[in-house]
Amino acid sequence: MADRVDDVLRSGKAPNLHGLVVLRGGDVVLERYGAGQDHRLNVPLGHVEFGRDTLHDLRSVTKSVVGLLYGIALRDGLVPEPGERLMGQFPEYPDLGEDPARARLTIEHVLTMTLGLDWDESLPYTDPANSEIAMELAADRYRYVLGRPFVEEAGTRWHYSGGATALLGGIIARGAGRPLAEYAAAMLFEPLGIRAFDWFKGNDGVEAAASGLRLRPIDLAAVGRLVLDGGRDVVPGGWIEEMLRPRVVIDGDFHYGYQWYVNTGEHRWAECIGNGGQRLLVAPGEDLVVAVTAGEYDSGQDSATAVLDAVLDR
Repeated sequence: MADRVDDVLRSGKAPNLHGLVVLRGGDVVLERYGAGQDHRLNVPLGHVEFGRDTLHDLRSVTKSVVGLLYGIALRDGLVPEPGERLMGQFPEYPDLGEDPARARLTIEHVLTMTLGLDWDESLPYTDPANSEIAMELAADRYRYVLGRPFVEEAGTRWHYSGGATALLGGIIARGAGRPLAEYAAAMLFEPLGIRAFDWFKGNDGVEAAASGLRLRPIDLAAVGRLVLDGGRDVVPGGWIEEMLRPRVVIDGDFHYGYQWYVNTGEHRWAECIGNGGQRLLVAPGEDLVVAVTAGEYDSGQDSATAVLDAVLDR
């Protein structure tokens, strides 16, 4: 494995790799770090020499961490079951709740990104016309998401939406009675021994649940190991099973569960994917966890896949 990865790095096929941690059986079997331009969301951080203790943007891998937090909060009775009505969690918008289609939305539609609402993140994340950026710039992020027009019936199709995860984060924070980052620190990070993290907040002081988390790659790998271990005593095992159940087809063997991607092909794995080459892959059949960070934000390059292919020998 190490030889394959190093060949990829020497050949220049992964020019923007920032970090790689591979765990097998809970042990670190491979660790590599690079250097390059980094960002904290859209704020440039300049040239960074990465090492084990360097925090890195996770971008949309953040969504999958929020998915874990929902399971913890559900166990503790702080949030509703997935089948409950979504608008009941946002009673401050009675005008939106009067719409029959919106009234039928459930939290499961949020968890599976099947809300049926207009949402477009195909533009660069520096463009205010990108729906996630527009949400962050809006006076009220939750009204912005919930008020989007319907483009199809809810539950019909998976459609990528950072707004869905923003709603999840809001429900968790309201149920817990404290900010999302504080809840994550107490209920997920501290039990895993994760002391260093950062969570970007919008202008409204609310954590960007869709993309704002920064962790060390070694700690991201620890999150993956937790999932591979069935949640241990941190996340309910039943929730891990529900979270990783393939629920919506994205393409072929590639599905979406609850805020996690699931591959149901010959070699099954679950995965978190973030803009710029941020990846967390959990392969139960191989007892393997792979965490990758990279600096290819909005570029279309893919150092992460080159490195993952080398690790998995595919």
